[in-house]
Amino acid sequence: MPMPKPEQASMHVKTLVLGSGCFWGAEKRYEAMRGVIDAESGYADGTGFKASYQEIIKRSRRFDERNFAEVVKVTYNANILTTDTLLQRYFESHDPTQKNRQGNDIGTQYRSTILFSEQTQRDIAFDLKAQYQILLSAKGYGDIKTIIKPLKKFYPAEEYHQNYLVKNPNGYCPDHSTGVVFKPVNTQEKNNDVLLSGKHIVVIDSKNYCPYCEKLKKIVLNDYQGDVRLHFRYADELHNLEIKSATWATPTILFLENGKEVFGHQGFMDKTHFYKALGAFKLGDSEAYSVAFQKGTQRPFCKEYDIFKNTPEGVFIDKLSGASLFDTKDRFNSGTGWLSFKYPVKGSVTYHEDTSFGMTRTEIRSKSSGIHLGHVFANEGPNGTDRYCINATVLDFVAAQ
Repeated sequence: MPMPKPEQASMHVKTLVLGSGCFWGAEKRYEAMRGVIDAESGYADGTGFKASYQEIIKRSRRFDERNFAEVVKVTYNANILTTDTLLQRYFESHDPTQKNRQGNDIGTQYRSTILFSEQTQRDIAFDLKAQYQILLSAKGYGDIKTIIKPLKKFYPAEEYHQNYLVKNPNGYCPDHSTGVVFKPVNTQEKNNDVLLSGKHIVVIDSKNYCPYCEKLKKIVLNDYQGDVRLHFRYADELHNLEIKSATWATPTILFLENGKEVFGHQGFMDKTHFYKALGAFKLGDSEAYSVAFQKGTQRPFCKEYDIFKNTPEGVFIDKLSGASLFDTKDRFNSGTGWLSFKYPVKGSVTYHEDTSFGMTRTEIRSKSSGIHLGHVFANEGPNGTDRYCINATVLDFVAAQ
């Protein structure tokens, strides 16, 4: 009796074509799921003309039922990622009750659609649609508009649309999810009372994978130690706050004072722009802001200098980022009216050529925030050391414990 042939691995590789609005953010979310082999942006479920981006976005096709939909072809290993789990995430990642739109994106190209390749996928899709309708109705949402039908043909999108988020590093992920999930996690509601007093930074995070959110954390926020407190919230956790910015993009960075938005930015922010925005928020129109961002110079023997020249042991920190810059053990009195140090904290500053005012000098900036600190002068310190001439207005002081 012949032995049965082992099941081929390829039998577990399946594809689903999913439409949930603009395909840029959706493609990246699917790629981040464990078990997804590939996610490719494209067009499907249209007829009568060539499937291309320039064609589907024509004004005449905006409400054309024959228009192609923006979709993502998801190739996945069903042994690792079940069709059930994939489609649950699909429904949770957008608002399927909106017809021919997602948020501000309006037109038939943005319709919610599931295009299946096999009968089992169809059955699971209809079953989950019915389950999700019950959950949505309980939260006050209307009928699901998602179209479920067999895939006829998938047309890959132009190369510049593939991996769009990688090619456009300073954007945001659109998040039009309802917040309704198949398996609710018992989490305590965020208390925003602390945000109603004083100045705060609030970053609207994503419940799904958002590469821009992760990039913002890695490059800017993970090292932030400033005294303007940083908080993360989801879009549905902003109750009792006065927010002016749209909250459907992640990340969105909000600067709040006494619970009211003063400034908001949608999308990734690099260090330079983040700290300049924070500087304007925290320092306002002040000498400290002028020094930090306009390479200004404080008056000699100013108030801050008098406060900082004889502090107890401790560390001087960046006024915005909170990073350590200078230690009191390296401070000395130069008699110039500016704080002077022999050395900075290792790795805390960067050096830049400064030819302003007809002079050639070496400018010192904070490595963490990029703000201007002052200048370094060779061999002008004790025993031939250098003199780091620093503006006290851009520093804060932390006493040794």
